[in-house]
Amino acid sequence: DIGPVRAGRRADLLDLGVADRAFSYPLELLLRAADAGWRVVELPVTYRPRAAGTRSKVSGSVLGTARAIRDMATVLR
Repeated sequence: DIGPVRAGRRADLLDLGVADRAFSYPLELLLRAADAGWRVVELPVTYRPRAAGTRSKVSGSVLGTARAIRDMATVLR
C-alpha cells in the first residue's frame, strides 16, 4: 500500500510532470521521483479508522477497484 501523505517543494513536484490525477497518482509520483533520483523516505503516520458509514473509493466497490487497476496498469507500461 502506498501511504497517504507526500511532501516536497511545489516547483519540484510540478517538474516531475505527473499526468494522472486519479487512482494512480501516488504510484506515478513515486516512479517519476525515483527516475529523477529523488531520495524517498517512509515515515510512520498515525491515523484513525475510517468513519462509520464511509468506504474506500478504490477498494469499496468492484468498479472502483477496476478503475484503480486500469489506471495503475497504464502507469506501469
